[in-house]
Amino acid sequence: MELFANPWFLVYFLPAALLAWLVAWSGKKLKNRLISALFGPMAYAKLTADLRPVTWKRGACFGLFLFFLFAALAGPQWGTEIIEVQGSFAQTVIAVDVSTSMRARDLKPDRLDNAKTMLKMLVNNLKDERIGILAFTSQAYVQCPITTDEDALTYFINSLQPDMLPVPGTSLAAPVHLAARMLAKYPGQKALILLTDGEDHSPNELKAAQETALKNGIRVIAIGIGTKDGTLIPAKLDTTGKVIEYKKDKTGKTVVSKLDEKTLLALAQATGGAYIAYTTPAQVAAKVEASVKGLDKTSARAASRAIYKNRYALPLVLAILCLAAFLLWPRGNKRNTAQKR
Repeated sequence: MELFANPWFLVYFLPAALLAWLVAWSGKKLKNRLISALFGPMAYAKLTADLRPVTWKRGACFGLFLFFLFAALAGPQWGTEIIEVQGSFAQTVIAVDVSTSMRARDLKPDRLDNAKTMLKMLVNNLKDERIGILAFTSQAYVQCPITTDEDALTYFINSLQPDMLPVPGTSLAAPVHLAARMLAKYPGQKALILLTDGEDHSPNELKAAQETALKNGIRVIAIGIGTKDGTLIPAKLDTTGKVIEYKKDKTGKTVVSKLDEKTLLALAQATGGAYIAYTTPAQVAAKVEASVKGLDKTSARAASRAIYKNRYALPLVLAILCLAAFLLWPRGNKRNTAQKR
C-alpha cells in the first residue's frame, strides 16, 4: 500500500515554504525602509508604542496552512473500496483462420505468425473496443469471449496455432455465423475482422453468411494474408524448423495454397465492410483501426476493481482552519493603561 497517491507534492512543500518565508522577510525589510523614509524610525516607534508586536504564532498558522494544503494535494489514502469502471465501447470480433494453409511461408516466417503479430498491435490500439476472438477451419470456435482485457486477448492470440482445431478444411461462413451469435445482444453496427488466405471449401454457404451479417449489423473487414502466386504448405518439419515434407492432396499431388482475394472482396462489399491486402503488421493494423472507426458504441461495465480511499478531505479541512486562524489572528492589542503607568 502507498500512503499517498501523489507523494511528490510533499516534496513541493519545502520550496513553497521557503518561498513564503523569503516573501515575508523581503516584505518586512521593504516595510521598514518605507517607514524610515516617510516617518523616521523614532516617529514610527511612537506611533506604534501602544501596539503589541505581531506574535510568531500567526506565522506558524500560515506555515501549517501550507503543510496541510500540500498534504491534501498528495492524496493521503488508506482503506479500500470496490468501484465499477464504466465505458462506451464498440463491439468487434476477430476471426483467425488456423487451417493447415496458414503454415504457408510466402510471408516470413509464415502466414499465421504474421497474423498474430498484427493482431497484437491491433488490440493494443483499439482502446474503445470490446473484442472477442474466435478460431476457425471448417468450423469456428470461441477462443476469447468479448472483453476489454488486453492481457487476455494477447494471451489467446499467442495461443493460436495451425491445426489447433479438430476439424480440417476452411469455411468462411462458419466464423460469420458464430460472430453473429456473439454480437447479437449488442445494438447498432458491429464489425467482424476476418483474417484468412481466402480459401473456402464451402462456397455455397457464403450467401447465407452474408445475409446473417447484414441482418445483425455486422461489417466484415476481410484481411487477405498470403500471395496470389501462392506457395507450398509445410507438412513436416525437422528439429531446426526446416521443411522435410509438404502437404499433398488425396491423389498425391503437392498442394499449392494461393490467396483468394475475389471471395474476400465480395464478402466485404456485401456487408458494407472493407478488404485489406496484407502488407506489414503495422500498416494493416493501422488500416483496420481506421476501418472500424464509426462503429456504434454501447455503455458497459469494463471491470470491477479495488482502490484505496482518498482521504484528502481531512488535511484540506485542517488547511482551511489554519488559514482562517492566520487571517483572523489579531495583529496587535492595545496595552493596558495601568501597565503604561
